[in-house]
Amino acid sequence: MINSNFNNYQMKTNTVLSFVCFIIVLTFSSFTEAQTKDKFVVVLDAGHGGKDPGNLGNGYKEKDIALKVVLEVGKQLEKNPNIKVVYTRKTDEFVELFVRGKIANKAKADLFVSVHCDSHTSQAYGAGTFVLGLHRNKTNFEVAKKENSVIFKEDDHEKNYAGFNPNSPEDAISIILGLEEYLDQSIYLASLIQDNFVKLNRKNRKVKQAGFIVLHQTVMPSVLVELGFLTNNKEGRYLNSRKGQLEMSKSITEAILNYKKTIELNTVSEINTKDLIEEDEMEFEGVTFKVQIAASSRKLEPKPYNFKGLNNISRATQGNLYKYFYGSTSDYNQAKSLVKEAKAKGYTSSFVVAFKDGNNVPLTDVLKTRSN
Repeated sequence: MINSNFNNYQMKTNTVLSFVCFIIVLTFSSFTEAQTKDKFVVVLDAGHGGKDPGNLGNGYKEKDIALKVVLEVGKQLEKNPNIKVVYTRKTDEFVELFVRGKIANKAKADLFVSVHCDSHTSQAYGAGTFVLGLHRNKTNFEVAKKENSVIFKEDDHEKNYAGFNPNSPEDAISIILGLEEYLDQSIYLASLIQDNFVKLNRKNRKVKQAGFIVLHQTVMPSVLVELGFLTNNKEGRYLNSRKGQLEMSKSITEAILNYKKTIELNTVSEINTKDLIEEDEMEFEGVTFKVQIAASSRKLEPKPYNFKGLNNISRATQGNLYKYFYGSTSDYNQAKSLVKEAKAKGYTSSFVVAFKDGNNVPLTDVLKTRSN
């Protein structure tokens, strides 16, 4: 009888203890969740990984550089007790694009930042930042296509992305329509990152819009950073160096911290973010644009002191004339900016000329070849 009573007492005690433990766990879980919600959640996404190396310009690996930069950004952000950092990957592993989005959405992130490196068949260089949107020219589409093509390495990509084809401009446009809920915040963050890159004297490839599927998968302000071109000899060395990675990660970190402050002050809505999206580049492969500033029978040395302080002056001979040109670029919009600079210096008759294979070609013929 005593044993029976003792057993009943022990069972009741165990039941009560189990219930108390359940309450403690539930309370702790709720407390932890509340703590997490109080924190500003940043999801950092190192592009590519595992079987997907990304681009291999000059023998460097995009996946490794992106990961090193992301881990450094996270290390700096984690010093702030009010920020929680979530990584889509912390090692050299392959993570599907749709899974990266799921990680961010599950974390109820306040920001999603995806880090990549660019490539090109030329010695193109410079850092750029993208937000989700319509790519208004072929250059932006090609950048998005390269990053989106990773889905072909994934199993069941037709099902996971509803038949999305990265090579189709129409498919890329279709994923964008109607998805502008977080566009203003995304543009503002991208502009902060881009401004910091410019402070490092990096060529400014500006804030642009394009149809990146990894950004499409998220439901929070999201940006994709192209740190620079591994295919450019100088820039590839810089991005593969510890110095370059630290400088770029610091630029991204400071931008995120400044964005957080602005959000807390609720002042993003006061900024005209549409003005932060720069005019798209109009790059023409194999074409060089210059600004003709003068033509004379006098042969002058192409030095700044002969041309009101303008640098990057070149000279060509045509018949008995010497023609003088300012600047050199494959981007037509940049050439138009150079015209403004030349006119501001007093060369009021300046205009853009085009060269292909070293020969002067009609500008109108070049512009007709542009693919939209």
